[in-house]
Amino acid sequence: MRSKILPALAVFVLSCFLQAQPPELSKKVKEFVRVSTPKVILTHVRVIDGTGAPSVEDQNVVIEAGKIAAIQKGADVPAADGTTVLDLRGYTVMPGIVGMHNHLFYIARPNLNSQRKYDPPVLVPQMTFSAPRLYLAGGVTTMRTTGSVETYTDLNLKHDIDAGKLPGPHIDVTGPYLEGSESYFLQMPHLTSPDDALQLVEYWADHGVTSFKAYMNITRAELKAAIDAAHRRGIKVTGHLCSVTYKEAAELGIDDLEHGFFVNTQLDPGKKPDVCSDSAGDYTLEHMESGSPEAKDLVDTLVKHHVAITSTLPVFESDAGSGRPPVRQQALDAMTPEAREDFFLVRERPASLTPAKSDHAALLWKHDLELERAFASAGGLLLAGPDPTGRGDVLPGFGDQREIELLVEAGFSPVEAIKIATLNGAIYLGREKQIGSIAAGKNADLVVIKGDPSKQIADIENVEVVFKDGIGYDSHKLLDSVKGRYGEY
Repeated sequence: MRSKILPALAVFVLSCFLQAQPPELSKKVKEFVRVSTPKVILTHVRVIDGTGAPSVEDQNVVIEAGKIAAIQKGADVPAADGTTVLDLRGYTVMPGIVGMHNHLFYIARPNLNSQRKYDPPVLVPQMTFSAPRLYLAGGVTTMRTTGSVETYTDLNLKHDIDAGKLPGPHIDVTGPYLEGSESYFLQMPHLTSPDDALQLVEYWADHGVTSFKAYMNITRAELKAAIDAAHRRGIKVTGHLCSVTYKEAAELGIDDLEHGFFVNTQLDPGKKPDVCSDSAGDYTLEHMESGSPEAKDLVDTLVKHHVAITSTLPVFESDAGSGRPPVRQQALDAMTPEAREDFFLVRERPASLTPAKSDHAALLWKHDLELERAFASAGGLLLAGPDPTGRGDVLPGFGDQREIELLVEAGFSPVEAIKIATLNGAIYLGREKQIGSIAAGKNADLVVIKGDPSKQIADIENVEVVFKDGIGYDSHKLLDSVKGRYGEY
């Protein structure tokens, strides 16, 4: 008998409508609110609208009932009852970040050492308390979980955030990983057949997830069954693949591929159908220069099949060679002592690599940056997310900001990088009419930043206030509330 639960697409549409109606906030959430009047006017602010257009100086942005009511030439505005007026000379406002490879868990590796060796099994504790606060503090107002470990927890968390009971961004909940018969993560379900994949998709679509993610050891038949089942429900499928190549996945109908071009295995020596190669994509990336026939063919295939690519540069940055900037003190402060120790062990590894291995890692980094740029130049939809799980010393919120900075390193202008991290994600989610850019009538999901990231992208880190549905949250209070907690809960 067909489930009477609303199909996932209807649930998502309903949730979007409800999100547009700001809920009554709990006492705990109100602790982090800086601005909550029905009308807010941000005066004399620089606007980066998220479309890739140049920033516009000295503007007034008017917020009413959770929406952007108007964008006007800068002017002084007298105070009035029920209205908050913020003088933001020297500040920038940009759209809220739409994080497209974000997580609500931490990867714990027992007895990790500086060579990245550890004892089994790998554990995946949930960061249900700290991660949502870190995301919101960093300017993330909408995020996709991009693979859930505790899916019921994530669905309930989304409900409580939307109901105003807990602080955090709007969440697109991805179902459990669509993984093959084996995996080094014990907490993932393992598919045994295409029918198993279909049933998993149907079950979780009935229970409210709004996306799915295929993982490294899935077979082509299982992936095809999952894609077809998801598409029948109006749900998209992304993938961090290995057993299936990028070209194969595109031709099967996948909607998105994670990790830029780092995990494509199509040129790997000894690659067998439906089996993850030993190289796991390193060989392919090493031998696929932007502009080569293989690269052009791959990019053409992806664009032709409307496959998005999610850039996750922060998770690979620690392998990119020496000269990387030091970690921010705020990020260190957010970690538990144990998580901080693991962080420094990971950071030590590049220094211990042989010159040949270091040069190889730097080459992979260079090729990926070039391929991401070539993909976007060819008309591909490039998305952004940091993959913050503790691996690669990446944290929620901080990692989302770093991803934007690294897109600039890849050759995008600051306003192009911001568009990738905001409007492009909204387009993929089908929510570009509500979020992703600054325009009258859209949700007031905005980030107030001290400085000018259109000229100095590092200013993206100077978040002061984050508006979600017109409510302004104090970034510093959110960060203070999770000091020493990331890695614990």
